[in-house]
Amino acid sequence: FAFNTAILAEGLGLSNHEVEGIRYASPMHDIGKLGVPDSILMKPAKLTPAEFKEMQNHTVFGGKILENAKAELLRISEQIALTHHEKWDGSGYPRGLKGESIPLSGRIVALADVFDALTTKRCYKPAFSLEESMKIIKEGTGRHFDPKVVQAFNDNLEKILAVKAQFSS
Repeated sequence: FAFNTAILAEGLGLSNHEVEGIRYASPMHDIGKLGVPDSILMKPAKLTPAEFKEMQNHTVFGGKILENAKAELLRISEQIALTHHEKWDGSGYPRGLKGESIPLSGRIVALADVFDALTTKRCYKPAFSLEESMKIIKEGTGRHFDPKVVQAFNDNLEKILAVKAQFSS
């Protein structure tokens, strides 16, 4: 996952410093799940609307855990924790940010996180095929995902798949 965020950041032309910051901060994106009950996190079925609302709070919890950090890496982690579920069209959460008002780090992690979730077996779903995952990402371009981030993803898909193969063995 973190390597994929770095591949995307590099593909977008960010500096080595920015790429490494996103790479090392991105694993903290779900730290706020510490505040979500295990019964919701591990539920092997679709969440109820109330459970989904509770799950959404993980972004806010993550932001609170990391807020006021002095270290740059933790400030990037806070930004990612708060914004990785915002959507390009403004329909995401927790703040309903839209377009470039979403920090680039959050837009990068949003796509890397969804790709990981789609292509990995979870307690509530099987892994989707690469073809189905790519279709979902394509359909989300301009709605869920920043088109520029999707382009970087597509341009670097071979690298991303190599990383996935390396770590799923």
